[in-house]
Amino acid sequence: MTLAKKFEENRLTIIGTTILLLLLGAGLQSGIFSSRKAMEQFLRQTGVLAPLCFLLLQTIQVVIPVVPGGVSCIIGVAMFGPLYGFFLNYAGMVTGSVISFLLARHYGQTFLLKFVSEETFQKYISWTEKGKKFDIFFLLALILPSMPDDLLCLIAGLTSMSMKKYLVFTLLGRPFSLLAYSLGGALILENLTALF
Repeated sequence: MTLAKKFEENRLTIIGTTILLLLLGAGLQSGIFSSRKAMEQFLRQTGVLAPLCFLLLQTIQVVIPVVPGGVSCIIGVAMFGPLYGFFLNYAGMVTGSVISFLLARHYGQTFLLKFVSEETFQKYISWTEKGKKFDIFFLLALILPSMPDDLLCLIAGLTSMSMKKYLVFTLLGRPFSLLAYSLGGALILENLTALF
């Protein structure tokens, strides 16, 4: 197979990965990911484009976890309110989850090991050898807050799990932890504003 033909077959993957990496690089260089305040300040500067920028940041955060998901969820609620913030968080997380799954499926273990240590990888990849138990573990990781769900989205891409099953798990599981983060974030913000 010629290089030109290989590029043509993988064009969308190459373009999408390049865009994500460029956005990540720009975000890291400008300090957007350095703190919650930096991200909020960046989003405020984008004006009417803030929802779209947040959606992109949330998507990138799932694919390349540089900011803990709980932090970005709280930022979404703080910036856009509980309902609209929930919707933007959900859309970004589902989009990022699908991209993660597809990238891991296409590029394999080598891609995943760029983001996690070999030790962490081995700890979670062992679950894939437990058959249906991995499906249950994966769904629970999506439902419960503070689980390594983004990492498991990548690992799921290395398994024989069908895209359809993965999408069902993601669409059904993500709202629960997201709701916990959104409600928790709204409660924290409400209590903080009451103090000042």
